[in-house]
Amino acid sequence: MKKPAFSAVPMPRKDHPNVLPLEGEIDLHVSPAVTAALNAMIGKKPKQLVVDLSRVTYIDSAGLATFIEGMQKVEAYGGKFALTSLQETVRSIFEISRLDQVFQIFPDVDTALAAA
Repeated sequence: MKKPAFSAVPMPRKDHPNVLPLEGEIDLHVSPAVTAALNAMIGKKPKQLVVDLSRVTYIDSAGLATFIEGMQKVEAYGGKFALTSLQETVRSIFEISRLDQVFQIFPDVDTALAAA
């Protein structure tokens, strides 16, 4: 496994403050930064929170747990939590764990935003 390409704290897109773009490998080492970014966004209670995974190449159980926790927090206040643009390797991890049946997964950010 190569070193995660993710080094900085993830930041929401300026044009869509409720969209969190991620990249590289979301694993045990990166999950705390992702959790912090999600919690900052969740604190603002957006109607919909979208995580863009188009540049994510791998996710482990810590990354999955981060998204599950984020989804639970968003749904607790009545918001919607969505994942978008899963690459095939990441999609297969969601399918194997059957989490593809738990999360709202959209082909791209625009589709997710339009579904709100």
